Amino acid sequence: MQILEHKVAIVAGASAGIGRATARIFAAAGAAVVVGARRQTELDSVVGEIRHAGGKATALAGDVTDENYARALVDLALREYGGLDIALNNAATLGLGDITAMPLPEWRRTLDVNLTSAFLAAKYQLPRMLERGRGSLIFTSSFVGYTAGFPGMAAYAASKAGLIGLTQVLASEYGPRGIRVNSLLPGATDTEMAREYANTAEKRAFIAGLYPLKRIAAPEEIAHAALFLASDASSFVTGSALLADGGVSINRVG
Repeated sequence: MQILEHKVAIVAGASAGIGRATARIFAAAGAAVVVGARRQTELDSVVGEIRHAGGKATALAGDVTDENYARALVDLALREYGGLDIALNNAATLGLGDITAMPLPEWRRTLDVNLTSAFLAAKYQLPRMLERGRGSLIFTSSFVGYTAGFPGMAAYAASKAGLIGLTQVLASEYGPRGIRVNSLLPGATDTEMAREYANTAEKRAFIAGLYPLKRIAAPEEIAHAALFLASDASSFVTGSALLADGGVSINRVG
């Protein structure tokens, strides 16, 4: 039996990187997957890959900061697959820049995409999980703003730290009703968004050198950590900030 057999999952931010890899791995583990992101073409591509491999998937494009879209993703899961058991809320933006020069709309946009979208997702995902009597709600946070800080990432760090607080409260509130809530904290991962920050070979080499493993993660490595949190293998894990960061949080390079 596949570990997510008969489960229904939403993966937001699924057009590329960690989200795309997670959608494929969830489907390979037996889940029916609803994928969401802004880019329809990329979503259609991942749905095609999942179906070609024999899995179940459907897509809905939209803006994660739009409350109507958060509701529509859940409605699609119910309409297509009959319920909701798992959600990985993974959409993110970097919002890079010196905070003294950052326009207020850019700050707000970063928090809206990274943090407010998680609130909107949980608002509609939790009631449907409660109908099942159990569920796994996952937010993609970061070690940045938790165990380390990097120049130019104030808005990103603030939003990702906020996800950990949201995780802890929701875990406390909904644990008695069978819902587990966790944050997944990746380290540097080879994604489109990460390449915006590490945009030269020199920067990538420097970042890799910060890690005990001396490399950057593949998206699939983080997706397998998400699979652990989604599955019953983590049945006694809730309220956690699960580091999948290659050891960067314990490494100090002088």
